[in-house]
Amino acid sequence: MPDLPLHLWYAITNLGGAGLTLPLAVAIALWLAAGYSWRMAASWLLLIGTSVGLVMVTKIAFLGWGVGVRDLDFTGVSGHAMLSTAVYPVAFFLMLQGARAPLRVAGVLIGLAVGVAVGFSRVVLDAHSPSEAVTGCLVGAATALTFVRYWWAAQSGRLSAAAIALSLAALTFALHDVRVPTHRWVTHLALTVSGHERPYVRARWKANRAPRAPASPVSQTRATLSLPTHHDAA
Repeated sequence: MPDLPLHLWYAITNLGGAGLTLPLAVAIALWLAAGYSWRMAASWLLLIGTSVGLVMVTKIAFLGWGVGVRDLDFTGVSGHAMLSTAVYPVAFFLMLQGARAPLRVAGVLIGLAVGVAVGFSRVVLDAHSPSEAVTGCLVGAATALTFVRYWWAAQSGRLSAAAIALSLAALTFALHDVRVPTHRWVTHLALTVSGHERPYVRARWKANRAPRAPASPVSQTRATLSLPTHHDAA
């Protein structure tokens, strides 16, 4: 584990916050619509929306009903890891439109590396387990790579790479430390849907393993019959 100051880990993890990545996702959609086509923008919004929905479903399932995987310490896909791994590769892909293929590939890889760093920071800060961060990175990477692969050959002469880069960089700088209470919102939604008064909590959920089923009357009878009597013991 890299020995970084705590404030740097928080700076890295903030790159995956919904207060930053969701506006970036919308800005990307607007640039796609303006420079390419509404179809391209709609496909991006569909992909990122589906991934956000998957994150919410896993979180609601745990918070509302305790659905998870105890052996993997999995209580839901990491939203930070998913959003950063999905948004930054596509942002670099868009900023490098018109550049040579190797440079565009390098940009996408840098974006993926940013997402992985965010996922790692979530584990370092004890916000998520490794399994939750890894699944978040995988879902985000699948989202970004699906979009990039499908639209790799798309061409646009109406966009300025410098303008795109400047606007997305300004947005990142302005919203880097903006926090949105997404966990509170998802928790409220989970309790509303499930009808429960309190959400499931990781520590209590991990400790509350299902008890062993009681032995059937037949098994108990056989166990009793197999016990030695005083006469047998003598």
